Amino acid sequence: MSNDKNTPAPALPSNFLRAIVEHDLAAGTHVRDGMPSVITRFPPEPNGYLHVGHAKSICLNFGLARDYQGRCNLRFDDTNPAKEEQEYVDTIIDSVKWLGFDYDYPAADGSVEHHLHYASDYFDQLYAMAEWLIEQGHAYVDSQSADEMAANRGNFSTPGTNSPFRNRPAAESLQLFRDMKAGQYADGEHILRAKISEDAMSSPNMNLRDPAIYRIRHAHHVRTGDAWCIYPMYDYTHPISDALENITHSICTLEFQDHRPFYDWLLETLSKGGFFTLPVPRQYEFSRLNLTYVVTSKRKLRQLVEEKIVDGWDDPRMPTIVGLRRRGYTPEAIHLFCERIGVTKADGWIDMSTLEGCVREDLDPKAPRATAVLRPLKLIVDNYPEGQSEECTSPVHPHHPEMGVRTFPFARELWIEEEDFMETPVKGYFRYTPPVGDQPGSRVRLRHGFVTECVGYDKDANGKVIAVHVKYFEDSKSGTPGSDNYKVKGNIHWVSAAAALEAEVRLYDRLFTDAQPDAGGKDFLSLLNPNAKEVVTAYLEPGMRTAQADQRYQFERHGYFVADRVDSQPGKPVFNRIVTLKDSWAAK
Repeated sequence: MSNDKNTPAPALPSNFLRAIVEHDLAAGTHVRDGMPSVITRFPPEPNGYLHVGHAKSICLNFGLARDYQGRCNLRFDDTNPAKEEQEYVDTIIDSVKWLGFDYDYPAADGSVEHHLHYASDYFDQLYAMAEWLIEQGHAYVDSQSADEMAANRGNFSTPGTNSPFRNRPAAESLQLFRDMKAGQYADGEHILRAKISEDAMSSPNMNLRDPAIYRIRHAHHVRTGDAWCIYPMYDYTHPISDALENITHSICTLEFQDHRPFYDWLLETLSKGGFFTLPVPRQYEFSRLNLTYVVTSKRKLRQLVEEKIVDGWDDPRMPTIVGLRRRGYTPEAIHLFCERIGVTKADGWIDMSTLEGCVREDLDPKAPRATAVLRPLKLIVDNYPEGQSEECTSPVHPHHPEMGVRTFPFARELWIEEEDFMETPVKGYFRYTPPVGDQPGSRVRLRHGFVTECVGYDKDANGKVIAVHVKYFEDSKSGTPGSDNYKVKGNIHWVSAAAALEAEVRLYDRLFTDAQPDAGGKDFLSLLNPNAKEVVTAYLEPGMRTAQADQRYQFERHGYFVADRVDSQPGKPVFNRIVTLKDSWAAK
């Protein structure tokens, strides 16, 4: 029952989760008629956009199912209607599919099984189980205020105090719970709590101190409308949903480690009530992704969007999956990143350079090359005839001749980078420098074109260099006989001024200057990188007019770029810098 769309990956290094799965497979722990022995799930809350940390979880859960011929369910934990929107559901589905995964699996009869689920699918069952827990003395309705509950809960060094309603008769709690469901009480007036043991309020694990399992919330639900005014809590919903979906390995991040005893208690207790058969799902925890130079708090990401510090959830500076996608990152690069950082139980920080290195590694062998001048300076070839041009050629990819060649015209007026001319050169500078006294100007090869010699330059009224003048050597064209007789140290990029495509290019960088912008109580907004986005008008080789949205290139010398998937138009692409050719932060 493996999903053909979730194509098997190459053999991966083992990790503790794979070891657990392989042990269970060998022992036949989860052998059940008609079902795979490995069923995982990815259970996001539809209250925001997914970020790079979620990408790790997606790759892990869907990847394990893929590699062990199982399945992975996509399940929305839609139990908090006040914060949930269809927009978030849609973008999460899109992100999962963009990463290359699917939740549709072929069934034995040739049909397709759809494993897209919602916690709201199980509201009736969740409610029935809650009633049973009340009847069996495992849950009670508490009528304390939120402040009273918090005060009586204690802390890590002080045991909690039993609620005065803890021993409320089961019949009374059951009636109150039914009245809560019927809408007879206001939000916060009552709450349903689990009673795990008689001394639970003194447990050193705060999560076992009579945890809340149902609360009153009069809010319209995207899927169930106004049918419910009580909603189950995550810690109650999650294990039951896992069991209803026959999940075998429930994989969470480490912050849920202290929640596992309640997970186990709840499923064991409900199994005794006949709701589930053994074995029930088991929860396993791994370290979450802590990536430098980003924030992944939903609250802080939402603040960046709502205060218009960034240009939306898909701003290419954002660590959201939609932001990474618009930036030009590839699914393959993210898969490589997740593989490279591994899966452990030890918390630690992964440097942003690791992610950036993965996208370089992915794009280098497949991104076609192109020439772009980002900070243009006019170059005038004085001895080249006005109105004349000739074609120069370059490989689309230097290591893949099968990708063909690209052509672009050489003419009298060209664009070069501002930094390719220096009026007073520093030691080791091999680009254009002017003649001084009886010393001629420097000689430079225009890449794939001619060798030229600087003969002068023009300035405007403010003293800014606005044009460089050169002469060219007619017999020096690259690839022609005798061209290698010219020995020069400088070799620079250029485009024809008349034929070039003028395009908006957005130079994106890391959003923060601090590696851990929200650690230690820092004001993350004070650590924003003022150079995280720069918009320039660039000149590109003429063939770039046909660039399609989402098409990626290496702009030789500058880095990897993508035609923006939102703002690009036919014949008028807008480009985002994905990443520079080298890590420019290494020494910072």
